[in-house]
Amino acid sequence: MNIQPSALQKRIQAASKHTKADLVIKNGKIINVFTGEIVEADVAITDGMIIGIGAYEGKDVWDAKGKYIAPGFIDGHVHIESSMVTPAQFAEIVLPHGVTTVVCDPHEIANVSGAAGIQYMLDSSEELDLDVYVMLPSCVPATSFEHSGAKLYAKDLAPFYHHPRVLGLAEVMDYPAVMSGNEDMVQKIADARQRGKKLDGHLAGLSKDAINVYMTAGIRTDHEAVSLQDAKERLQLGMYLLIREGSAAKDLKNLISIVNERTAARCLFCTDDKHLDDLFKEGSIDYSIRLAIQCGVDPITAIRMATLTAAECYGLAEKGAVAPGYIADLVIMDNLEQVRITDVWKNGKQVAKNGRYEGNITSPANVPPTITNSVRIKPVTKHELQLPITRKKAHIIGVIPNSIVTEHLIEDVDISNGFFQPSIDRDLAKMAVVERHHQTGHIGVGIVKGFGLRSGAMATTIAHDSHNIITVGTNDEDMLIAIQTLEEMQGGLVIVENGKVLASLSLEIAGLMTRRPAERVMAELHQLDQALLRIGASQEFSQFLTLSFLALPVIPALKLTDMGLFDVKQFLHMNVSADERELVMK
Repeated sequence: MNIQPSALQKRIQAASKHTKADLVIKNGKIINVFTGEIVEADVAITDGMIIGIGAYEGKDVWDAKGKYIAPGFIDGHVHIESSMVTPAQFAEIVLPHGVTTVVCDPHEIANVSGAAGIQYMLDSSEELDLDVYVMLPSCVPATSFEHSGAKLYAKDLAPFYHHPRVLGLAEVMDYPAVMSGNEDMVQKIADARQRGKKLDGHLAGLSKDAINVYMTAGIRTDHEAVSLQDAKERLQLGMYLLIREGSAAKDLKNLISIVNERTAARCLFCTDDKHLDDLFKEGSIDYSIRLAIQCGVDPITAIRMATLTAAECYGLAEKGAVAPGYIADLVIMDNLEQVRITDVWKNGKQVAKNGRYEGNITSPANVPPTITNSVRIKPVTKHELQLPITRKKAHIIGVIPNSIVTEHLIEDVDISNGFFQPSIDRDLAKMAVVERHHQTGHIGVGIVKGFGLRSGAMATTIAHDSHNIITVGTNDEDMLIAIQTLEEMQGGLVIVENGKVLASLSLEIAGLMTRRPAERVMAELHQLDQALLRIGASQEFSQFLTLSFLALPVIPALKLTDMGLFDVKQFLHMNVSADERELVMK
């Protein structure tokens, strides 16, 4: 951090007790993430920096009343867009949960709006009480097997490295491009490395050899481990392991036993994608800490993972500890095991108390019209939603509750006049992905099992990573109305039954976020939940979040893009109908 000599002199004077500190927090139990101890001492703060631990006098004094003092929590990898609110609204939600810093990847909005989307996320996260650091989206589009709203090359990303909050290159998910030495991908990686920036990985479903390739390229993190074997392989080869606990992907319980006194220094937490309702209900990184403790991790170790380890992973040298020379981002708790937060301090100022944000309300940043008018589709007909089936058996996407990984199923399906017919009894619904950026008319149609729909249809413009319109339903009529409603709304979520819109949520910013207050969004999400109950959707998982990942062709095993059914393991499109040879291989 750049600092003027006069400011440094002021801090030194306070640290040496020649002058009073601006603020002293007394009677607290400091969690020392360096030694694993709990220390009872004053925390002295000047200019938003901790300048001493010990016995100090301050111009202002705050009594911690015997509570625990931890460093501010850090989310190591998050897509703010998945909260469906702007960065300012997001900050007001997560700060009371002790999250004072996030490392975000604006990959979602970049896939819709390109460089303008990245710039919007940087502009709209200025001067917040939450520190929002950015990793530049590495794969826009994620693959060549779908159509996104933009394409970003190395030359498009390079100017953003001058921004002080840009830390590096975000999750590199196009492994074939890395492995084959694709010129532009190699240039993106080289640009980040030449500037001394960080590089994030994305090794979903990949082998140990892929870790070798990524490490050789300079990529040092991964958040896609779903098994202990995955976790062990990443740690053995030198990667930081980001243990993810979001809304759709809940990996913490599967991975947490890998954490011990030898590995904890290379393990941290992230949410990746977390819906607004889950942030309200569970929290953010505080929930991960709480869950880790419940699984047997020592509380101080879990807090160190969420603070110092995360800071070291991303080179945030002045974050992650309650110690002299560190930024005064502090979380006050009255119960360590339950991570019960009473107060949050950011840069030496109190920003949350008893679960409520107490900081300054930030006016929403201006949104360019190109970002608010992002749903552009060719008129869709019911005929285009029909799915020709030439054989009795078909390839089916199998939903795995609370996972973004899917099963590749081959099952009998109902056929009428040569077209697939959804089956309520066998939980086989129709799915469609409609290109919504360039009016290409591309529509992919497939079959999905696991939503439990008894009637109607649901649809959204949140469809990772290209964010085309994605819909699932029991009949073509309701699916078509859902698609048309999203076009009229310019993005969002909608549920239709018997030709009537039961509930909807408008997301006018790139079809991903809204400027409306979080409380209003929560009310509309509640209406959507009630509508999901009415159409019989499964209550085992977040239906809309799960649906949003069924178009992501970099997560195994079977997905659907606007170009058709996609086999992620083979990295190719395939027919929905299954032939005899495939049945034998299966």
